[in-house]
Amino acid sequence: MQDNLKENIQDEVGAFEEVLQETSVGQAIINVLEFKILDFSYGTGEDAHQIVLKTKYLILVVLVMLLTTIVLRWVKKLVTRRMPKEDKVKFNTVFSFTRWVIYLIVILVVFDAIGFNVTAVFAASAALLIGVGLALQTLFQDIISGIFILIDRSVQVGDIIEIEGKVGKVEEIKLRTTRAVTIDNKVLIIPNHQYLTNSLYNWTQNGKVTREHVLVGVAYGSDVNLVKKILLQAADSHDMVLKHPAPLVFFENFGDSALEFKLVFTLNDSFIGAIPKSDIRFEIDKLFRENNISIPFPQRDIHIKSNVTEGK
Repeated sequence: MQDNLKENIQDEVGAFEEVLQETSVGQAIINVLEFKILDFSYGTGEDAHQIVLKTKYLILVVLVMLLTTIVLRWVKKLVTRRMPKEDKVKFNTVFSFTRWVIYLIVILVVFDAIGFNVTAVFAASAALLIGVGLALQTLFQDIISGIFILIDRSVQVGDIIEIEGKVGKVEEIKLRTTRAVTIDNKVLIIPNHQYLTNSLYNWTQNGKVTREHVLVGVAYGSDVNLVKKILLQAADSHDMVLKHPAPLVFFENFGDSALEFKLVFTLNDSFIGAIPKSDIRFEIDKLFRENNISIPFPQRDIHIKSNVTEGK
């Protein structure tokens, strides 16, 4: 099939040249078309390869590329015509990468069909291609990871994610990177390959409502029931804490220096969870002072032994 395509192209080009040769202007055009942009040999003996790139071949490639662009635009418009907006954005992102792969394949097929020795070019630039491949290794990892993210929907625009200790709200997912904004309005650019090499915490994949907690320790001898009441009161007093499910208090442990409690409550926007948690701590400290409940600090008993040696 490829040989037939090559013969058809050569026949059509030859017929076009015969028509042009009938006039002087046509002869001038033929001279331009036959101009050799590249003409060199590679290898010796039986391994020798002649690489020739003429103007007419280059023009043919440009025309084929234009035709390919028109066809791809038509296919894109046909496929995305009835897609939901969210799916359309994902398709466009993947399509932008696929389009360049198609362009590369078309160029190689056209050059090979017109007799341009593509294999010889690759052989001549093998070392360069290996170097480029190694340099672009991370880039391809990012692109493949981006496609996986868009397909399996592990991360979506609007999600709150945590990766390598950094938290941000996803604003845009591109083929190579993900753009997120932190709570202090700093832009976080995440290379997509990090999703494959690091643990990702998606705070909002199950919804924006999340369970948060505040840890606190009180001195031994404190009224634990009063402590529980105060902690629940501090949580209920905040506007961002949901009433359902209701806040809970856990008596976690008898610590070395304190009785350890855990206040658990529900927020409807975990992205700004640090703000209500801070407010609740302020309220707990205030209520503890009003009720004479102290928050101890770690204490250690130090025993010093001295050995006195009496001289004789």
